[in-house]
Amino acid sequence: MISFFRNFFQSKIGLPIFIGFLVIVALAFAAADITGSTFGGLSSGNRVALVGDDEISSADLSGTAESALAQVRQENPTVTMPSFIAEGGLDEVLEQLIDRYAIGAYAEKYGLRAGENLVNSEILKIGAFRGVSGDFDQAVYQRALAQQNLTDAILRRDLSDGLLAQQMMLPALAAPQMPRKAAQQYAALLLERRSGKIGLIPSALFISDAEPALAQLEEYYSANRADYIQPERRTLRYAVFSADNLKTDIAPTDAEIAAKYAANKAQYAASETRDVTSFFVPTQQGANAIVAQIRAGKSLEAAAREAGFNATSATGRDREQFATGTSFAVAKSVFETAQGAIAAPAQSTLGWYIARVDKVTKIPARSLAQARGEIVEQLTVAKRGTALADLSAQIEEEVDAGTSMAEIAKVFGLKLETTPQLLADGRVFGDAQTQPNVALQPILQTAFGVDEGRPQLDELVPGSQYLIYEVSNIVESAAPPLAQISERVKTDFARAQAAKLAQKAAQRILAKVRGNTTLAAALAAEKTPSNKPIPAPDAVTLERRELLARRAGQNVPPALVLLFSMAEGTVKLLEAPNNQGWILVDLEEIESKTLEPGDPILAQAREQLAPTLSSEYSAQLTKAMREELDVEKNAAAIDAVRARLAGES
Repeated sequence: MISFFRNFFQSKIGLPIFIGFLVIVALAFAAADITGSTFGGLSSGNRVALVGDDEISSADLSGTAESALAQVRQENPTVTMPSFIAEGGLDEVLEQLIDRYAIGAYAEKYGLRAGENLVNSEILKIGAFRGVSGDFDQAVYQRALAQQNLTDAILRRDLSDGLLAQQMMLPALAAPQMPRKAAQQYAALLLERRSGKIGLIPSALFISDAEPALAQLEEYYSANRADYIQPERRTLRYAVFSADNLKTDIAPTDAEIAAKYAANKAQYAASETRDVTSFFVPTQQGANAIVAQIRAGKSLEAAAREAGFNATSATGRDREQFATGTSFAVAKSVFETAQGAIAAPAQSTLGWYIARVDKVTKIPARSLAQARGEIVEQLTVAKRGTALADLSAQIEEEVDAGTSMAEIAKVFGLKLETTPQLLADGRVFGDAQTQPNVALQPILQTAFGVDEGRPQLDELVPGSQYLIYEVSNIVESAAPPLAQISERVKTDFARAQAAKLAQKAAQRILAKVRGNTTLAAALAAEKTPSNKPIPAPDAVTLERRELLARRAGQNVPPALVLLFSMAEGTVKLLEAPNNQGWILVDLEEIESKTLEPGDPILAQAREQLAPTLSSEYSAQLTKAMREELDVEKNAAAIDAVRARLAGES
C-alpha cells in the first residue's frame, strides 16, 4: 500500500500533472482544535512544519493525507485511515510535503519562476478541462475543480510548484549514466555465487499450553491494538422495483399500434438494399477508361490496384444511405444497375465513383398485421420505461419529503431486504464464503459516502430496474473490544511469547555456531518445550543475478536477501514475519568471477542502474535543499493531526 501511494506523490516531479493526482488541500479545518506552544517563533497550533519561511499547515497535512488515502482506496477500498497511519502513511505524506515545499522555495530563492502564462499553458494541456470540441472549456474547468474540492488558486499553486520542480530536478536527473569502472564493479557482483545454510527455529515449537492471565492479554492487546483494527462496514436496507411492481397496464392498445404503424409507414414499405464494391478516381476521363477495362474482363479489384487505388466494400446500404455518404447521382447510378454489373461512373464530392453491384436485396412491404409483433414489442418497452420513470419519480418525491423506507415500501408494495454488514468492496464482513451481491456493486461507492438513514434512489438497469436503499447501520473503523476477539488475541499472544522463547534459543544456537559448531549440529542439539526437534538447515547456493531475477517477481525470501548482504564466514539472525520464528543465515563461501571485456552484462548493468542513479540524485539534491532552507517540525501539531485522523481525539 505504502509503495503505491509513494508513487502517487513522486509522479508529480518530472511527469505531466493530471487533475486526479493533484495534492488536495482541505480548506475548512478547525485550527482551534489543535493547540500547542510556540513554533518557529509563532503560535504552533496550525503549523506542522516550517520550510524556510513557508508554513505547512495542519490543513495541508490533513487534506493531503485524505487525498492519498482516497487514491490508495482505488486499489483497496477497505483500507482505513487508522491502518493507513499505522503503516506509516501519514509520515510519508509529511515528508513528501516538506520535499515539495523545499523544492519550490529553493527554486524561488535562486530566481526561478513559473509565471502566469506558463501555468495557463499547463492548464490548457490537461484533458480533464476540455469540452466536446476538444478545446479548453471554462465551464468544464470549474466543474472539474468543484468535483475535486479544488479552487483555481490551489490548482495554480500546485502547477507552479510542479513546474519549479521540473526546472530544478530535470537537469540533475537527465540521462544519468553510471561510470564504466563503477558499473564494472556492480556487474561483476551479478556473477558472484554464494553458498551457505539457512535454518528456521519455528515459534510453534515453543508454544505453551498454559492459559494466559487476563491482565497479560489486556497489556498485549493495548500494545498491539493497531493490528486488530477492523474496516468500516455498513448494513444496507434496500428494495428493488421493476415492471413487476407497476400497477398500470402497459399493454399497447390497437389504436396505439395503428398510430405507430401510420407514423412509421416508410419503415414498413417495400425497400431495397445493395452490397457494393467501389473506389474513387479524380477525373471523369480516368473513371471512364477504368470502367471500360473492367467491362472488357478485368476485375474491379485488379483495375483499382493497377491505377493505384484501394477498393472497399459496403453491405446492406439503401438508396438514402448511398446518397448521404456519396451523392444523389451516385445513388441513382448504383440503384439503376443490375446485380453483378458495373455502374456508370457518377460524380461525388470525393471524385468519380466506380462501383460493382455485388448483391441486390429486396424487402417486401409489410402490412399492419405483419408488423404488429414488432410494434407491440417496441411500444411495450417504451411504455414500461415511462411507467417505471413515473414510479421512480413518485418514490423520489417521497424520499425528498422525508418518508421512511418502511412507509415507502408499504405504499408501493416493495419487498424490503437487509444486507449483512458489508465492506466497501461489497464483501460480507467476517464471512469469506459468501459472495458479494453483484446487484449492489454499482451503488456501494455512494452507500459508503452517505449518512445513516437517508434513502437513496438509483437506476440499476436503465429503463427496467431501479433500487431504493438506505444505510441502516454504520460501524466505524476501529479495534473491537477485547472480549469480541479474545480467542484470536490469545493465539497471537501465545505466538508472541513463543517467538520470544524461539529468539532465546536462536541466540544460543548463534553463539554455538560462532564458536565453530556447525549450524546443523547446533540446531539438532537445541531442546524445545514440545520435545520436537528443530528442522535441519537448508543448503543454499545461488548467484546474485538469480536473486535479482526472483526479486523482479517480488517474491524473494528475506533470508536470501540477507545472505547477499553478509561477509563470508559470518552468521546472522533474522526475525521471521508474523511471529513465525527466527532464521539463522550462515554464509560459508563467496565465489567471485572476473568479468570479461565486452561482456554484454556490463551494458545491461549500466542501463539498469540508471533509474537508481536518478533516485539517488533526486534524494541527495532534495536533502541538500532541505538543509539549506532549514526545516522544523512541530511534533505536537503532527501528533494532533494523527490523533484526529485516526479518530483518537
